[in-house]
Amino acid sequence: MSHSAQAVSHDTAPAAPQGGAAPSFTVAELLDHIVTTLSDDKAEDIVKIDLRGRSEMADHMVIASGRSTRQVSALAQQLTDALKQDYGIICKTEGKDQGDWVLIDSGDVIVHIFRPEVRDFYQVEKMWQPAGAKTV
Repeated sequence: MSHSAQAVSHDTAPAAPQGGAAPSFTVAELLDHIVTTLSDDKAEDIVKIDLRGRSEMADHMVIASGRSTRQVSALAQQLTDALKQDYGIICKTEGKDQGDWVLIDSGDVIVHIFRPEVRDFYQVEKMWQPAGAKTV
């Protein structure tokens, strides 16, 4: 679940933007927007993982790859800018300056953007992904 007091645990309920304002979008809409933004910006190997009932940190996780440190950082910047502009969400980010692995906390959806080599090394999706899950 989100770190916010207004966090929700299902896709049809409103997502909680930071700052306590009443959300005008659902978690499913937020997840779709994140995936679409990453896809439009040429992220590769995008995976969505449902965390509901498995983790308290968020309802969903998205994992994607960029081809270089520059692209990973740019994907992270473009996504955080889009979420701020379109939903009023101010994301917490880690690793954007290095560009190997960027963690973006948008509340109900956690996003990891990796360089392919770093993603292969850490294999984060193997820890969370149910058997048989597919990339987007």
